[in-house]
Order: sequence, then C-alpha cells, then structure tokens
Amino acid sequence: MKFLKSFFAITTVFALSYCTNNTSDKTETKEEKKEEKKDTSSTANLPNGGITLPAGFSASVFADNLGKARHIVVNSNGDVYTKVEDLKDGHGIFRLRDSNKDGIAEDISGFGNYKGTGIALKNGYLYATTDEKIYRYKLNANNEVDAASEELIVTDLVNKNQHSAKPITLDNAGNIYVNIGAPSNACQEKDRTAGSKGQDPCPILETAGGIWQFKVDKKNQTYKDGLRYVTGIRNVMALNWNDAANALYGVQHGRDDLNKFYPDKYTEEESVELPAEEMFLMKKGSDFGWPYCYYDQRQKKKLVNPEYGGDKIRTDRCDGKGKPIYAFPGHWAPNGLVFYSGTQFPEKYRNGAFIAFHGSWNRAPRPQQGYFVVFLPFKNGMPNGDYEIFADGFAGSNKTPQGATFRPCGLAQGPDGSLFICDDQKGRVWKVTYKTPQ
Repeated sequence: MKFLKSFFAITTVFALSYCTNNTSDKTETKEEKKEEKKDTSSTANLPNGGITLPAGFSASVFADNLGKARHIVVNSNGDVYTKVEDLKDGHGIFRLRDSNKDGIAEDISGFGNYKGTGIALKNGYLYATTDEKIYRYKLNANNEVDAASEELIVTDLVNKNQHSAKPITLDNAGNIYVNIGAPSNACQEKDRTAGSKGQDPCPILETAGGIWQFKVDKKNQTYKDGLRYVTGIRNVMALNWNDAANALYGVQHGRDDLNKFYPDKYTEEESVELPAEEMFLMKKGSDFGWPYCYYDQRQKKKLVNPEYGGDKIRTDRCDGKGKPIYAFPGHWAPNGLVFYSGTQFPEKYRNGAFIAFHGSWNRAPRPQQGYFVVFLPFKNGMPNGDYEIFADGFAGSNKTPQGATFRPCGLAQGPDGSLFICDDQKGRVWKVTYKTPQ
C-alpha cells in the first residue's frame, strides 16, 4: 500500500478495564470563541475513555489526538478510516489499524493532502471529500487503500463558507449522495439580521439547501452534472443510506435565533426548544420546506417561518412539504448517523439508528444540550419508539462548543458489530463493544 506514512505517538498507552467547530456546520458566536479548550490526556485512563454507556457495554480509546476527526468508516478487515477537517502532519485521512486486536490502533498511517468531512467506503473504493470536491481510492488485492490511485470524481461543489461541509453516502445502485448545505439561517435579504424579510422565492435553493446525487464511477463530474435529489433542507451533516430499508435518511440542523430576531413573537424558552432537529426519510423529489417552514415538535406541525409572515399558527405555505419521521429537541446539532446491522449488540438495536449530536451553542440562557450519542429504534424502515441516550459524558462539565472536552461527530459500525465514535475537538476515536453482563 502506497501510503505516505505518518506515525505519531498516541498520548497514552493504556488498557481500559471492562465497565459496567467549526463554521462548516454552524455559525459561532463571539462568546463561544472565548472558551478555552481542555487538556484531554487524563481521560484516556478513565473507564470507557471518559464516556458512559449502558450496562454490558464498554469502550476502548481506539485512537487519540488525530485532530478534528469528522466522519469515519470501517473496512471489512477492521481498518478504520477517519477524515479530518484540518490537516494533521500534512494529511487529511488516517488509517487506524489494530493488528493485535486489543481495541487500540497501534498502526496509524496518513494520506490525502486535503481537509474535509465526508468519507465513505463501498464496493472496493474509499471516497472522501473536501468542501468542493469528492475523491476516491481503490482498494488493492490486500484490501488496503492505494493512496496512489486517487481519482477526482466530482468537482466545483458549492461552497459559500457557511454550512460548507460535504458529508456523503452511497446507495446500492452506483450513486453517491452529498449534502450541499444552505449558506444561510433562513434565506433573509440580510442574513441573521433582525426584521430582515426572507427572499421569496429563495435563490439559494437553486444551488444549495438539498442533497445532490452523482455517479460513483464517473470521473471529473462537475456540480452541474449532479441531480438535485431532495430540496428544502438547511444543512444535513448526519446522512446515511439505510441498506435494510434501501433508502436515504438524514437529520437536519434546524434554523437558529427565533427569539433574537423576533422577540415580539417568540419567547426565550420557545427559541431554546424550537425548531426541532428533523429526521427525514429522503425520497427522490421531496421538498422539506426550508426556508419557508420549520417544524414545531410540540404542535407536531410544520409552521411558516416568521421571515415569511409566520405567526406560530400559519401552516398554509407548508402544506405538502415533507414531514419528519422523528423530531429531536432544537439545536442539538446532529452530525453523525449509522444504522446498526450487526449482531454483537442486543436484539433491540438491530436496524436501529445511532445519531451523534455534536452539541448546541445557542440554547442560552438555558443550559446547552446534546454532546451525546442517542439510539432510536426502527422497524420496517421507520422509528419505532422513543430515543434513548446511549453514550454520554463526552463534554465533561462544560457543555459549550469550545469548553467541551469532546464533541461526538462521526459514527461507524465495525465488521464485528462494534460501534466507532469519533470526536472533532481533539480527535479521539472510541470503539464500543458489548458483552452480556454476568
């Protein structure tokens, strides 16, 4: 394998005992930027690498200090690949290998001299993104990525420096799907300005605010070669193809600042909880309503946004828009999604969804929320019950974007049915396994 090798020390060598940001996906406030990041080295020796899990589950710190590890995939041989947003030792992709099967990657190699978020693995190829391009690499006869085989698949993707990250996923029919986030809060004439009206129609939807589909095996496609698969989506970081349902799913980052921009219409409490972070079953041609509509999980309705004349009651403009299949509390920031198909975990997890919530920045004056991984049971391709918090404790005592010790971002399932979680504060990767309690 023609990797550009870059071996660097993981800060702590350890054995864990069995136990019981980024403006690409949000807009930071000045208050956030003042927070100081924490030293995380001591947490590696804590049970489960510092996180909490349900009874029977345990975690090892599979790798550490990778930088801003965004999304993650696992090959059939157990090799883990993670995409980092900022280059680490000149590399944007890292292969993590656990040769002795002790739950810790001792062989770490880097390649790909570009930063980004999206990464996917299917049918003998690894795919990775920048904020404007999609590349792919061929797996060789040893089932390893050949870094010298790099090919440009898609170029000229829209990047307006807000919601610019490009998560990707692949179906089983030779297509690749990419999020093109809307570079706006609510398509106002003056973005994030109190009283500024929404542009009508919203011109952003012509080139962004949706999921675009491209071919996986065609080189040098441009943005114009893509098909707008769904529209009316503000920004979807948590995007994945569900093989069991043979369908595309995603969880949206909802709009911000209802009270800040419309204090005469929305209370602080309403602005903290609204709108919902919506989970969508994305069928071709669907329109989910952004920027004209938002989802109120209390009323269980899509309502007209105030920029377009909404008054917390009007629904007329939202008639016919796609509804969520599940609604989470506002501002949790869903960044990772994986559907569990393994057999290692108990039966209730089969075909269900794990979702990584990066954590809120704008629920003040109430405490920030998120910063955990939840599990949502599924049956026949639809949610079947309420979510439960599966993995928590990432943030530590300071649940703010810059004060959090860790922020869960990417998720992947290993060939043995284990679950991998990556963090983009310091670049920690956890491997979660299950053993029936004695």
